[in-house]
Amino acid sequence: MTNLELSPDTWRKSTASGTGNCVEVSFAGESVLMRHSRSPQGPILSFSHREWEAFLTGVRGGEFDTDKCRSLQALAESAIG
Repeated sequence: MTNLELSPDTWRKSTASGTGNCVEVSFAGESVLMRHSRSPQGPILSFSHREWEAFLTGVRGGEFDTDKCRSLQALAESAIG
């Protein structure tokens, strides 16, 4: 999905965002839309509400934490030999 015309007030950015290098999210009917905050006219990703909830569950559970990812990668590499 690209270049959706949505009014700027329909997009949300994290209050923790400080660098300007963030994503914005919009809830539009059956979809959750995501775009890069520095390129609002650029590509837009579209997810179902179920997919979005699965992503948020992973974030809350630390699934995407850098240290955890490094540990899993090291474990996988040691298992391969």
